[in-house]
Amino acid sequence: MISPEDLQRPVCPLCGSGERRERAYEFAPFAVARCRRCGLWYLCPRLAEPIMHRSYTDDGYFEGGEGGYSSYQAQEPTLRPTFRRFLAELRRRGMTGGRLLEVGCAYGFFLDEARGFFDHRTGTDYSPAALEKARGRADRLLLGGIGEIAAGEWFDCIACIHVIEHIYDPVGFLRELAGHLRPGGWIVLATPDMGSFWRSLMRLRWPFFKIPEHVTFFDRRTLRELLRRSGLADVQSLPYASVFSLDLIGEKLGLRMPGFLEKLRLWLPATTIAAAGRLDQTRSQSPIAW
Repeated sequence: MISPEDLQRPVCPLCGSGERRERAYEFAPFAVARCRRCGLWYLCPRLAEPIMHRSYTDDGYFEGGEGGYSSYQAQEPTLRPTFRRFLAELRRRGMTGGRLLEVGCAYGFFLDEARGFFDHRTGTDYSPAALEKARGRADRLLLGGIGEIAAGEWFDCIACIHVIEHIYDPVGFLRELAGHLRPGGWIVLATPDMGSFWRSLMRLRWPFFKIPEHVTFFDRRTLRELLRRSGLADVQSLPYASVFSLDLIGEKLGLRMPGFLEKLRLWLPATTIAAAGRLDQTRSQSPIAW
C-alpha cells in the first residue's frame, strides 16, 4: 500500500521548472507529467527515493521480484549482442581504451563484452545478488553507488546503460560522475526512447514506463540537453540498436508466443537512444594510479 506521505511532487529534474502539463499519462497513484519549459517527461507524483531505493538492493529485483525484471538472466542471449554492437560503435568514435566504469552493471554482461575494448573495467550495483552473478566479468566490482568510488579515482569512459531513467537528480548525478573523468573522457548514456513511435503507438502499454522505477523519460533532444547542463562538451547522439527475443516481446505486450517462435530474435528500431559528452580536455587533474 502506498500512502500520500510516500509520494513526492517534484519540479522538473532537468531544468527545475514547476510549470508542467499534468497527468499526460496516468498510472494511479502515479502520473507522467511534461515540463512546459524544457519538454522533459517525468514522473509526478513519484515514490520517495529512499522507498524506491530499497527495491534495487532486494535480491529478487533481477529475478522475479515485485518490481524489476521477470528474469534478467534470461535476457543474456539478447543483451550481449546488443552490447557488442554498441561497444563497436564506441570504438569507432574513439570512446574506448583505458579505464571503464559502468554504473548499474547488474550481472556484468556489458563489462564482460567490454573485455578487449578497455584495459580495466569497474562495475557498481546496489544488488549483492547481481554482483555475485557478475563475479569474474570485470576487473573490480563495487557494492553501492558512485559514492563508493574513491576521491581522485578517474576513468576514461563512464557508461550508464538503462540507468539514468532511475535517477531522481540526473544533473547532479552526472556532475558527480564527471568528477571521476579524465580530461577528454566520455560519459555515455543509453535510455528508453520517449520520442519513439513505439510510445506513441502503445500509449499506456509502452513497456518502458516501468512505473514507479522510471522517474525520467528522455527523447534525443532532452538527453543531449542533460549532458550539456551537466557541464559536458562535444555532446552527440549515438546509434543504439537492440535485439529482443520473441518471448520477451510477447511478455511486454501481454501475449503468449508459440513455443517454436519463442527464441527467435529480432533487431527492433527506436527502443533505446544513446548520447555521449566529453569532459573539457583543458581541465587539469593528477589521477591516482590504480
